Amino acid sequence: MALAFSFLMTEALLIFSPETSLLRSFSRKVRVRAHWALQLLALLCALLGLGIISYNKHLNGKGHFVTWHGLTGLLAVLYTGGQCAGGVLLLYPKLMKNWTLAKLKLYHATSGLVGYLLGCASLMLGMCSLWFTTTVTGASWYLAMLCPLVTSLVIMNQVSNAYLYRKRSQH
Repeated sequence: MALAFSFLMTEALLIFSPETSLLRSFSRKVRVRAHWALQLLALLCALLGLGIISYNKHLNGKGHFVTWHGLTGLLAVLYTGGQCAGGVLLLYPKLMKNWTLAKLKLYHATSGLVGYLLGCASLMLGMCSLWFTTTVTGASWYLAMLCPLVTSLVIMNQVSNAYLYRKRSQH
């Protein structure tokens, strides 16, 4: 489920990229709806994965949320739930009367970046587990670790170019 969560979240964010999106020829409204649907699927995968691993730990009498991976994973899932709830405000911006749509988009994008990085950190901490390091060895382990690092840089660049640099230069 962690891979489904990572893949869906990455795809949901890349929908807005002018360089890599498969939907770049579609209207912004269609891309927003696709982003919303992919993020919701990512959250559902994360919740399902969290439920499965918690049940498995319970069956085997092991503690969960005792490692850095478990704690950051739980935090990432909770943060993603909050971020999805905050995204609903962008679908209905009239609910936030004292906020401009531009500010809501900026805050949603930057806080979403924090959530994405939190998810990547949890994934990378899972790759440092005893099970993963004995299963995946040598160059394969380094390549696996490189994937969330590279996608994090791509997403950070996209958010920075779309919101932070442009907004700063307009003031």
